[in-house]
Formats: sequence, C-alpha cells, structure tokens
Amino acid sequence: MSRTGTPRRPAHVTSGPFAPPAPARTLTAVSADGARLHVEVHGPEGAPAVVLAHGWTCSTAFWAAQIRALAEDHRVVVYDQRGHGRTPASADCSADALADDLEAVLAATLAPDEKAVLAGHSMGGMTLMAAARRPGLRAHAAAVLLCSTGSSQLVAESLVVPLRPGRLRTRLTAAVLGSKAPLGPVTPVGKKVLRYATMGPGAAPDRVEACARIVHGCARGPRYAWSRVLAELEIDALVRELRVPTAVVAGTADRLTPPVHARRIAAALPVCVGLTELTGVGHMTPVEAPEVVTERIRELVRTYVAVEEDVA
Repeated sequence: MSRTGTPRRPAHVTSGPFAPPAPARTLTAVSADGARLHVEVHGPEGAPAVVLAHGWTCSTAFWAAQIRALAEDHRVVVYDQRGHGRTPASADCSADALADDLEAVLAATLAPDEKAVLAGHSMGGMTLMAAARRPGLRAHAAAVLLCSTGSSQLVAESLVVPLRPGRLRTRLTAAVLGSKAPLGPVTPVGKKVLRYATMGPGAAPDRVEACARIVHGCARGPRYAWSRVLAELEIDALVRELRVPTAVVAGTADRLTPPVHARRIAAALPVCVGLTELTGVGHMTPVEAPEVVTERIRELVRTYVAVEEDVA
C-alpha cells in the first residue's frame, strides 16, 4: 500500500516453498462499508473449500506453504485484510470491520449452502472470533482453526519486552508494537529483530526471510492503525459464541500471543477439538511449522466438511 492508499504488490520471496503460487483466479469482494478486498482462489472448482485469514502486517503470501500443499485437492481462498497486501486502507479499522470483511469474502467465494474450514492466524484468528455471531460464518463454517491468536489483553500479556508483568512493561510494549517508525528494507538487523519478536529461536533462515519480506511490505499507516485496534481488543465473549468444532494451535516460544491466550481460548470454546502447543515455535506458526498447520486443516476438512456433505 502506498501512502496514498493505492494497492501495491506485497514484498515476498519469489522462489522456493515459501513463494506464493499464482492463483487460479482473483476477484474483489465488497465489504459492508464499500471496502474492496483483494481475494485469490487456488485449486480446482468443486473441491472442498478452505478459507484462510492472515494476521497483522501480513498478506495472502503468508499462506504460501498451505496454498501449495492444499490446492492440489482443495479450493483454497485467501484474501488481504484491509490495509494489507493489495487491499486498500480504510478509515474503519475495527473488529466489526474484520467480521464484515470475512462475511463479504465468504459470500463472494462460496455457494449459499457451502461449508468450509476457516483458518485464521493472529489477527486472522481474531477475525474469525469477531465474526462468531455473524450469519455468514454460521452458514459457512464447518470447522475453524485458530493459530497463534488471542481475544484480549494482547499488550499486557505480550513477552516482546523482557520485563516483569506490570504497567511499565505494558507501556513499553504498546510503544514498540504501536510504533509509527518505517520498517524500511529487509536487512540482517531487521531480520534479527523480527525473528526475536515473532519467531522461535530455531526458525530456519529462509522462513525468517519470507516473514521479513511480508511484514516489511506492510505500509506504515495501516500497520499503526491496526496496532491500536489490537491493543484495545476485547472479544472474550465472542469466543463462547464460536459454536462449531474449533482447533487451536500455538507456539510455546510465541512472544506476541503467548500460550496463555491459546489455553484461555480453548477452555472457553463450546466445541474445542484440540489444543496443539508446538515446542520452540514462535508466533508465525503457519510458516515455522507449515506441515503441522496444513495437516490440522486437512484433518478438519476430512472430519467435518465430509460429514456436512454426507448430511446434505
């Protein structure tokens, strides 16, 4: 996104397993307030559907590994959240806007009675929780996967600033995560900072590189605007409204949304079908542990989408 709000192609790796594949088709979904969302569809028409929502400062490129693995026998829908990737920024940055956008994407890509597995990472998981009461989610969600996410107290419980819990740590964390400073080009120092804040200590260099290019491709304005929304997020009550089978994945080395968030969500979910904690993995679970996340999505499709199709 440029400073003027014109969509730009997100920065990312251009080869290897973490390069995003070319979509079978692209389209624009129009949200409730007129926001125009960039949407990509991968894989064969008629295959079981999976809808993936990325997190803060990311883009459709974040799901490259899952798209490549799933698109052979699934129809994979990915979209850029407003202000990210190729979706223009909007004046409305809120949890309700995230839910509106998800409903618009589901309506634009799924048949009226079609069920899908919905997966969200970080802010994408918050999107799914924010939409828990929405007719669109209830009509289309066969099952949900929440990766590395939280529903409240995101700043207070972050471990990015290595201090004891308290007001000082909270203030410093808010300043760090809500910084308006430009990220600039990807450099060795920048990759070290990103790895510390968002990935596990054993993350492979190519995965750090992929995440750095995606995150550094997010424009400063939307990055700051959404940081303010996340700092004040409080959607605990909506977790209890997510009444479809829901699996949770978290990394034990996640500093942004430590495992306490995943455990709290899993305990509150009406139909929790498993909490997976990945030892030594940080916040970027779909990139750091792509095989695990992909297989969890496959399991949900096999178990719940097939059941829905048989009932129909």
